[in-house]
Amino acid sequence: VGCDRSKNLVDICGEKNFQAFVCDALSVPIRSGSCDACISIAVIHHFSTAERRLATIRELVRLLRPGGTALIYVWAMEQEYKNQKSKYLKEKNGSKDTVEEINTGMAQRPLSDQMPDSSSQDSACSDRLLHDLKDEGCDAKPVADSRLPVHTNRTSFHSQDLLVPWHLKGGTKKKGESVDTVLFPAGSKESQELSPVFHRYYHVFCEGELEAACRSLDCVRVQKSYYDQGNWCVVLEKL
Repeated sequence: VGCDRSKNLVDICGEKNFQAFVCDALSVPIRSGSCDACISIAVIHHFSTAERRLATIRELVRLLRPGGTALIYVWAMEQEYKNQKSKYLKEKNGSKDTVEEINTGMAQRPLSDQMPDSSSQDSACSDRLLHDLKDEGCDAKPVADSRLPVHTNRTSFHSQDLLVPWHLKGGTKKKGESVDTVLFPAGSKESQELSPVFHRYYHVFCEGELEAACRSLDCVRVQKSYYDQGNWCVVLEKL
């Protein structure tokens, strides 16, 4: 059974005959202790405070039966680890399987710490980007008024809290061209009208941060903690 904040993604699951429903990771409408296993992939790094991130892990553990396990993945601050660059850094802009994020209007804002997008790192829809922050009580503001650094595609992180550009797919296409691969110059009329750019909040985790959060819960034993292609990962067991 899957759940997501995005109704559009849940509808896609339904079309493919998968069981999924819309909900909030901080309050999942499933009975306590009813799950053998839970998976949280690329979710917790969207919560804006340490308290909310811990509450999300606690809610995940609540769902587990005693002896049940959970797998958690979050985006890592360290995109280069043990002298190895992550796949995210290695991929080139405009490659076959990625879509370049266009930072429309970025030049007008004095953002000294510019950083990358995550079109292949996280598959979430962009229809709720800033709404998610507002719903969580984070008092989200338009990006133009924000002091958070904006990430530049395929570069290392210089801040743990940042905004990631998301290029809304769509618009007109020429014969033989996929909409997903149509790119417009930054700031052009086409890029603004056909491919608006949204900015989504991320907290990228430092080494040991996710594991420490899990270990702070009394009812949990960390079975495994590891790094995987630009992500910090934990497997935990409910005691």
